[in-house]
Amino acid sequence: MSRYLLFSCIFFTQLFFGQHKPQFLDKRDLPQSLMLNPGAAVEFDKHIGIPFLSGFSITGGSSELSVYDIFQEGGDINQRVRDAIFTLSDRDFFSLNQQLEAISFGWRGTDSGNYYSAGVYQELDVMSYFPKDLALLAYEGNANYIDVPFDLSHLSTAAELLTIYHVGINKKIKPDLQIGGRAKLYSSIANLNSTGNEGTFITRTTPDGPNFYRHEINNADVAVNTSGIYSLTEESTNRTTQTLTRAFLSRNLGVGIDLGATYFVTNRLAVSASLLDIGFVAHLNDIRNYRLSGDYTFDGIEFQFPSLLDGVEPTDYWENLESSFEEDVPFQDELEDTYVTWRPVKFNATGSYGFGSKRPDFCDCTQTKTKKFKNYIGLQAYAIKRPKGIQAATTVYLDKEWGKLLSTRFTYTVNSFSATNLGALFSMNLGNFNMYLAADNILSYENLAESTHASIQLGMQIVVDNIFQE
Repeated sequence: MSRYLLFSCIFFTQLFFGQHKPQFLDKRDLPQSLMLNPGAAVEFDKHIGIPFLSGFSITGGSSELSVYDIFQEGGDINQRVRDAIFTLSDRDFFSLNQQLEAISFGWRGTDSGNYYSAGVYQELDVMSYFPKDLALLAYEGNANYIDVPFDLSHLSTAAELLTIYHVGINKKIKPDLQIGGRAKLYSSIANLNSTGNEGTFITRTTPDGPNFYRHEINNADVAVNTSGIYSLTEESTNRTTQTLTRAFLSRNLGVGIDLGATYFVTNRLAVSASLLDIGFVAHLNDIRNYRLSGDYTFDGIEFQFPSLLDGVEPTDYWENLESSFEEDVPFQDELEDTYVTWRPVKFNATGSYGFGSKRPDFCDCTQTKTKKFKNYIGLQAYAIKRPKGIQAATTVYLDKEWGKLLSTRFTYTVNSFSATNLGALFSMNLGNFNMYLAADNILSYENLAESTHASIQLGMQIVVDNIFQE
């Protein structure tokens, strides 16, 4: 039963949530547009988020399997687990990302016209690739894989819980070009990182050797780095107080930047792009590293039989084997080496075309191309850098305003996980109060157990919009 534990834990987290963050919130009438692109076309004068309610999102899941694939009724669960192990590759992954905005506000400078923004949010990001060869070795053993290497690099996982402080500026360079930047301070609450592992394990046939088989570990270098976790395992630790203190500001800090721009080709056509989280975190405090490295060859045990001992003390085979292994492939579990992790860089690009009538309250007093239409159609590209490569998605969307009260966005996304990913966003304005709700992969909500990915975002804020007033 223990071999199902890993699958149970992984699939449980993706029962309700999916793979990647949906690309909804670049709408130019939502403050969250600045979080996806600090150079977005901002069409409001001020905003302030409702503390801890201004922005919440969660997404996670599996690139290939659903809960139903393993835990459906009937059939043989052992066979389904075996099929999953053989179906998945080492590039299949399980992920979870959650964000909660604590503080968010912004204002337009009266003299410069620049839009300034600042805030604090918490983020949890977990990324784990399926350890194909290690799972195969654990499930089936090596009897059927003689002379076939098992790759230790298949073990690749990273998880981080952090608080992010940010301040940004959005500036209009000329009527048809806006740029923006944002500086970030990362405060890591807890981190686990095991990427870039190397080495192989192989069993070879050696008919001319001392035994029929020889087991080899070659060029092994497997490490697990942690920060902010070890002290929480001590009994004397006040975990709640320590976690809250780190959530405010920890001793494992990093810096980063976001960059973005928007260009209006015509009154109706605009293109924009951004790079987010170009930065790193230096882990210097409460560190524990675990490392296994070296080479080892095992040809078997040469037994000593009682008739041959002749008064010689019997050999402790296990102790000798253990000592030999630890000498050649030492396992170190009390290391406190500092390390650096790089944030997963994200890329966004959007092209949008406005059509239909302009908003009734529109005034061309600024003589700019940022005219606001009631309807927009657009194409969005999204990519994120992960340890084993780039993950990407492309979205087609339609924005529509239904009077001053309600606006909507409907999306269709194509990625490697689904060709039927439909999403929707609803944004309601009650005076200066705005609230929104967005959901991704909504066709899967009828049976979440069969879904491999879905996502949800929601938020509330006060938005003061004077730009288009007479």
